[in-house]
Amino acid sequence: MSAAVEIAGIRIGPGEPLAAIAGPCVIESEELCLEVGTELAGISERTGVPIIFKSSFLKDNRSSERSFQGPGVEEGMRILRRVRERTGLPVLSDVHDLSDVGPAAEVLDVIQIPAYLCQQTRLVLAAARTGRALNVKKGQFMAPEDMGAALGKIRRAGNSRVLLTERGSCFGYRNLVVDMRSIAKLQALGVPVVMDATHAVRIYGVRSDDPAGGEPEHIELLARAGVAAGADAVFLETHPEPRKGLCDAMSMTRLDRLEGILRSLSSVRAALSGWEGERAPSPRPGLSPEASEAR
Repeated sequence: MSAAVEIAGIRIGPGEPLAAIAGPCVIESEELCLEVGTELAGISERTGVPIIFKSSFLKDNRSSERSFQGPGVEEGMRILRRVRERTGLPVLSDVHDLSDVGPAAEVLDVIQIPAYLCQQTRLVLAAARTGRALNVKKGQFMAPEDMGAALGKIRRAGNSRVLLTERGSCFGYRNLVVDMRSIAKLQALGVPVVMDATHAVRIYGVRSDDPAGGEPEHIELLARAGVAAGADAVFLETHPEPRKGLCDAMSMTRLDRLEGILRSLSSVRAALSGWEGERAPSPRPGLSPEASEAR
């Protein structure tokens, strides 16, 4: 059974209400972040779903150096601090380099390790040693059980406040599929699990603003399936006008749809509250964090 994690007064884990991580993919402007953050705070109050505001200060994995990457760490942290002060929401962003970790730890409530970097030992350890809560995204190329290796590094660094995020696995060259068994397998490692339903619909190798760059019509379906499978939180990138977004334009959900989606997902979570089945099976022999690390 996974243990709950507390982040700025929000408890995420078994027996707790559904939580959400939401916001625009990248920090496009202070105005956009404040607009979205203010609306998210209202949605959280109306639905009872605690929300952590997410936006990237830098997108370092763009397919072209000419693509919009964000304002960078200094300006990004200023904006995220402003969002937290204005809205009261905890804030999350991702780090890509060791030089990002110190400034990020001064502001963020949650430091996120991107999926591509979940095996980067020095980055993971540096983030863990800040004492901030971590959200580690499962690599598209990894079996869920093998995330025990990253988790082992974090725990040995003295940090137990960890979320693991399922965001799909490579299926062929460009598509991702979500194996819902992954949620139980990640929880079996002893941590709460987040279902990322927006990155899971991204079609890689296609420009994010190309209509073929994602399948946003499936976001809510995947989110519902993930919560029904036991996910403790959902990750939903959102934008007032997704198709005008400067990153992941075809895999964000419309901000004006988010409240209805969270109400639906919260109902699914509540329906599971009395279920006494085996929610997260014990790890199979050889698949503990220690065994995964030793591979």
